[in-house]
Amino acid sequence: MSDSPATAAVVPPPSPSSALAPRIEESGVPEIETRGVHVYGWGVRAWHWITTLCILVLVITGYLIGSPLPSISGQASEHFLFGTVRFLHFGAGMILAVGFAYRTGLAVVGGPLHREIFMPRVDKRSFRHDFWAEMKWYMFAKDEPNPEVGHNPIAQTSMFLLFTLPTAFLVVTGLALYGEGEGAGSVLDRWFGWVGPLLGGSQSMHTLHHLAMYAVVTFAIVHVYAVLRTDLMGGQSTMSVIVSGYRYFRGKGHFHDENAP
Repeated sequence: MSDSPATAAVVPPPSPSSALAPRIEESGVPEIETRGVHVYGWGVRAWHWITTLCILVLVITGYLIGSPLPSISGQASEHFLFGTVRFLHFGAGMILAVGFAYRTGLAVVGGPLHREIFMPRVDKRSFRHDFWAEMKWYMFAKDEPNPEVGHNPIAQTSMFLLFTLPTAFLVVTGLALYGEGEGAGSVLDRWFGWVGPLLGGSQSMHTLHHLAMYAVVTFAIVHVYAVLRTDLMGGQSTMSVIVSGYRYFRGKGHFHDENAP
């Protein structure tokens, strides 16, 4: 005996609390039949994981380029280790640059959630209040974080300062450094040749490029911690949302009003 939609009992979904409902409405995303909303489309999700892989490759190969491995024995013609490292670094860098341009385009033509990592939503009245509320959550002074459809104010701020700006800097300086290798008069040298002199020369540009990598690594560590903690302890699906696109709310204050009878 099948339990088809025509015969199955319809259980009405729980209503969002007064804390969650306005956040769903202002984000412009559709609420689904359970305690969740569809937040991220396939484009954002694919960009996230491709960028993650690129950053992983870039961090490893970038470190090896800055601090090369000891010399290996044998004829140079028998080895292409450093050439492989450089190839992986340049390839991942080009993919990162294209992906970042795509993500910037989404921020221009997309909705409010697409712009959060480029322009933290300080225009929202609740931004400052929610910022300190989230700070209390991260400092273990609050049982649950505020329900957020997109990124919370601390996440928006940290992503802008430690991901968006450093990644843009890495892309620009990376293309400038690649242009130096291509030689004077090359396309990348004509487009990005001004970056080196602006930053004090090639060596300074190398150093700043390297330091920007550490900013992204710092962000990645904090990001993973915050995502896991919110998913496991905060009653919001911050891990699966970037896989399925749906954010679910299961916190005790998300789908009922605490002061309701």
